[in-house]
Amino acid sequence: MLPDKERELRRLVIKAFHVTEVEWGEENTVTVDGKMTINKGLLDDLVKKEPYIEKIDIQIIKPGEHDRWTNTIMDIIPISTKVLGKLGEGITHTLTGVYVMLTGVDTNGKQTHEFGSSEGNLKDQLYLGRAGTPGEDDYIISFDVTLAAGMGQERPGPTAAHRACDEFVQLFREKMKKFKGDLATERHDYYDRVRPGRKRVVIIRQVAGQGAMYDTHLFAKEPSGVEGGKSIIDMGNMPVMLTPNEYRDGIIRSMQ
Repeated sequence: MLPDKERELRRLVIKAFHVTEVEWGEENTVTVDGKMTINKGLLDDLVKKEPYIEKIDIQIIKPGEHDRWTNTIMDIIPISTKVLGKLGEGITHTLTGVYVMLTGVDTNGKQTHEFGSSEGNLKDQLYLGRAGTPGEDDYIISFDVTLAAGMGQERPGPTAAHRACDEFVQLFREKMKKFKGDLATERHDYYDRVRPGRKRVVIIRQVAGQGAMYDTHLFAKEPSGVEGGKSIIDMGNMPVMLTPNEYRDGIIRSMQ
């Protein structure tokens, strides 16, 4: 008897658009030709929505300008959005050449960390060119949050910082949804396949869910997003099955 044929279950298409310029401007927007502008006008509104946040500052860090102070790095966030389908399938638009860096401290100067902080000179604290980190030629948008006293070590504080940052990133996601896919600078197709008779491989990843400020969110509406995500703590720290393409599409958000 011949073995069953290989079956394709899902396809994920990631279309990348390269950003070549990030500057201050009248609005928060990005264009398909790689021009991005940042405006601080929405920061007061973001602070008003989050009772645990006292202040937010945004800085544009250009390539080579890493000799500067940074508060503890909470996350490095790619800017990606779903155009068709849900996480793990359909079409995703993503930006290359730029990342968002979320940092945190409280009003007493205590860094937002648990087991170790990463404040200091950015060129010493951020390892460039690794998976998940900016490259030497990438722009970094620093989203620096000052939390209320003591809230950097309490779960609601970092969650509020991530939520505010996600709302900022969503402004660019909405613009990216309208990009024409045939103008992408890169395109990558990924498939979830079933191969009958072949070995079954499961990769186990342990994620943070200890409580206090340590948490991990899954199943957000957007890649590497926060809105709609579920806390691994609230799910009882139980095992969760993900497809390779869900993982690739940014279904896990580290909340440290």
